This record gives sequence, structure tokens and C-alpha cells, in this order.
Amino acid sequence: MSGWIVVAWTPDEFGEAALEHGIAEARGRDAGVAVVNGTRGDALVDDRYAGADSLAALEDRLAGLDVPHEVRQGIGPDVAEQVLAVADELDARMIVVGLRRRTPVGKLLMGSVAQRLLLGAHCPVLAVKPGSRPA
Repeated sequence: MSGWIVVAWTPDEFGEAALEHGIAEARGRDAGVAVVNGTRGDALVDDRYAGADSLAALEDRLAGLDVPHEVRQGIGPDVAEQVLAVADELDARMIVVGLRRRTPVGKLLMGSVAQRLLLGAHCPVLAVKPGSRPA
């Protein structure tokens, strides 16, 4: 194995798109997949923070693959920083994130995890949309 692909994962269509592309990149690069799911601490109201059932399903799916993998879930003040910290720790070859459409006001009030990943990463970032197919 030669490195890691870090996937910023959420238990929804955006996370699924990121995971599909991340797995394809890992296979093409002989790399492992590190899946990161995080929240700012408001997990009780954050539907992008995976519950036990979603994590178990993710682990089962990854266990059936032919690539090394790990799953990390954290709580911290900034989800993008959680993903970037894992990418730095593992010396990631790439970060993959699903893009969601947001209103200008939503961007202003809450920022964008994808934008912070694109600007803060020390490795390439692949931003994907639901419905896109890995190459």
C-alpha cells in the first residue's frame, strides 16, 4: 500500500458520492481509505454525524473491500479541521469530499467544509457531486 485517501463522509448521498470516488481512487493508487465523520458537538441535531447503525453499515461495507481502511469519528469545533488533521497525520495522497448546493446566506452564516478543505489541504482535494461516477 502506498498512502491514504481521506474521505470526508456523511451518512447521506453526498457522503456516498465521496466514498465511491474515494474507494475508486484508493484502488487506482494502491492506497488505503480513511473515512472521517465529524461534528462540531451538536451531534444530537447534526444529521451528518453518523449514528451507530450508519457506522456499522459503513464498517460492513468497507470490510468487504479489497483496500485497507479505517474509520474515524470525532467531535470538535471545526469539521474541516478534523478532516485536515487526519489527512496531515496520514500524509494523505488525496482528500475526497461531497459537494452540496448551498444558498449564499447559508455560506455566509455557516461557512463551507468543502471550501475550507480546498483551501487548507496540503494534498489534492477531489470534490464530487451525488450522481457522478468514478472514472
